[in-house]
Amino acid sequence: MTVGLIFSLFTFLFIAAITPGPNNVLLTSSAANYGFRRTLMLLVGIMLGMQSILYLSAFGVAALLLIYPALHLLMKIAGSVYLLWLAWKTASANYAPVKTESNLSRPVTWYQGGLLQFLNPKAWLMGLGAVGSYSLAGDQFFSSIVVMSIAMISVNLVAGLIWMASGALIGRFLRGRQAWFIFNIMMGLFTALCVPLIWLE
Repeated sequence: MTVGLIFSLFTFLFIAAITPGPNNVLLTSSAANYGFRRTLMLLVGIMLGMQSILYLSAFGVAALLLIYPALHLLMKIAGSVYLLWLAWKTASANYAPVKTESNLSRPVTWYQGGLLQFLNPKAWLMGLGAVGSYSLAGDQFFSSIVVMSIAMISVNLVAGLIWMASGALIGRFLRGRQAWFIFNIMMGLFTALCVPLIWLE
């Protein structure tokens, strides 16, 4: 791949990764509620899920979504239900000061973060868009997928850490049960508002 193509790939993936969406809202909320360190495994799960989507897109499984539109509809329905469940879980999280980690309820797990990617049309569009636009034909196909994989890991890591740092910073300013209640309700609503965006794709 040329330097220009790699730069274009990184730009495309970074813009897709840094813009608000289910992953970033969830990372922000988790870091605010449970702290930066306890959110790292959620970020790992999201990154693993994104890598899986990229490989499935690259090696043809995602083509089934194009051949059978009903599967795409089912994915949207499942993704909507899952996002609403995450929104409810976020909005109804119990209050606990971040510093007393032994008293905290559990954050969203890494495998739940990974599962979200399979139900997230934005993740599929990233995978399909990257493979469709930036993969090279013939003998260079595999090496171009390796470059895409490295790029996706890099941008998801950077974007995730930025959103987590924002959440952890917000968590330091939120003091008291009422402030946390309002914050969790807002983050739950933002997560729920991602559902209509799925249907606009």
